[in-house]
Amino acid sequence: MHTPRRKRLLAAGTAWAVAATGAVALSFGLAGSASAGEFLVNGGFETNALSPWTCSGSTGSVVTGHAHGGTYALAGAASASDTAQCAQTVAVAPSTTYTLSAYVNGAYVYLGVNGGTSTWTPGTGGGYQKLSVSFTTSATQTSATVFTHGWYGQGTYYADDVSLDGPGAPASPSASASPSTPASPSPSASASSSPSTSASPSTSAGPSSSPSTSVPPTSPPPAGSHALVGYLHASFANGAGYLKMSDVPDSWDIIDLAFGEPDSITSGNIHFNRCPVTECPGVESDADFKAAIAAKQAKGKKVLLSIGGQNGEVQLTTTAARDNFVNSVSAIIDKWGLDGLDIDFEGHSLSLNTGDNDFKNPTTPVITNLVSAVKTLKAKYGAKFQLTMAPETFFVQLGYQYYGSGPWGGQDPRAGAFLPVIYALRDDLTLLHVQDYNSGSIMGLDNQYHNMGGADFHIAMTDMLLSGFPVAGNTGNVFPALKPSQVAIGMPANTYAGNGYVAPAAVNQALDCLTKGTGCGSYTPRAGKQPNLRGLMTWSINWDSYNGNEFSKNFHSYFG
Repeated sequence: MHTPRRKRLLAAGTAWAVAATGAVALSFGLAGSASAGEFLVNGGFETNALSPWTCSGSTGSVVTGHAHGGTYALAGAASASDTAQCAQTVAVAPSTTYTLSAYVNGAYVYLGVNGGTSTWTPGTGGGYQKLSVSFTTSATQTSATVFTHGWYGQGTYYADDVSLDGPGAPASPSASASPSTPASPSPSASASSSPSTSASPSTSAGPSSSPSTSVPPTSPPPAGSHALVGYLHASFANGAGYLKMSDVPDSWDIIDLAFGEPDSITSGNIHFNRCPVTECPGVESDADFKAAIAAKQAKGKKVLLSIGGQNGEVQLTTTAARDNFVNSVSAIIDKWGLDGLDIDFEGHSLSLNTGDNDFKNPTTPVITNLVSAVKTLKAKYGAKFQLTMAPETFFVQLGYQYYGSGPWGGQDPRAGAFLPVIYALRDDLTLLHVQDYNSGSIMGLDNQYHNMGGADFHIAMTDMLLSGFPVAGNTGNVFPALKPSQVAIGMPANTYAGNGYVAPAAVNQALDCLTKGTGCGSYTPRAGKQPNLRGLMTWSINWDSYNGNEFSKNFHSYFG
């Protein structure tokens, strides 16, 4: 997800708790390798002190009366503005697999490693639960920062008996990492399990067969047809720094202005406020901002208004809200001369009513009113209107297993909730770039769970869009494949921008597999090679600039 606020430098996704009574529970734990050494210090907090752990602000403390083992435990006081992240950096060996585990107590408690994978508890508390993730260091990596944190507004969580196991004798830990630079999930700037076991999830909850609605390979696209998409922090500042529109490199083909937000969740009235000078000292004037937009467009670039993000929850529950949405969005597009709209609805913006089980014929007002509003905007602006979407995997690919509240009720009604929107607007859709980050494990078309942080996740998730898939395992109700030219892969620009960052080599491996059919590893795309795959999206242009433009440079190095 994409989060704007200063304290939310990470992109953390909506916590996923899908399974309920009568349904098979999702399990996001990863199987770990055998270990011979403990690499963390004070993982049980039995020193009655935090050191060498460091926690954001003053949110962490060591307490009695809540221990899983021994006498003491970590208490993290998560608030509306701070997830109470606590982290520790340790020395590790290159090209080595480690297993991180912990016992945690609370709703939406995360455990993970910066730049790698993470897992979390469902949105209900009720005693200690064990979380476990495995990760493999790179060929040159000599340190790793592990973390645990709660979730915004969920209150205090507890963690105990945190362990990092790996082969060989543990090295001496290095200084603890500052909690201000984590790469863990946040409800949308970047970063996003069933506990109790570290075994790989059962595949019994998934469909029994893969769909057969793949798109045949096509001829190579003409030069310049690939697109690089990025979000520009236009209404706020954070650790990446403010970037003037005129300073955005010409390497970006589609620039999404983050964010348009509602004045209230259900009003439909969207506003776009530029970053104030008190927050962004270098912000340009409105006139210069508008002129820079026109200059980008003169070079063939598209500039869109992105609505939503972490804080911009939008629920068009009534036709009045729908009409307000159309009118207010039109006013913003006209004021700044924009090319269209990006829908980055997160959190609880989209949710399916009980009994709304057919994605092709939705009945839930927040779904039907959004579709109607976008169609109205498309009709107003015509063929030039650009429409992109940036849903999370929870709202799209998870629909392969679960859709809405399910046949028994009780599942998370947001599961797969973007599918009816994408389906209804498929002929108007310019580009879909699902956020392949801040994500839990997702079952692919091979009926195996895939985890973010490597090329495999991008390959499997993108193939689902290029191949189509049965929704909730119903082979008679298949979400149809999108055109390759309508699909881009969403990735964080660096480890600060989102959980699930992958280095350029892994980005290129995913592109090689999807566009050339080479280097696919254990996953074979059902759609075959698709050279017309449109390109890449990242959160964000600012974070890429902060990171020396690594993401955009690699894109152009690959595609030319």
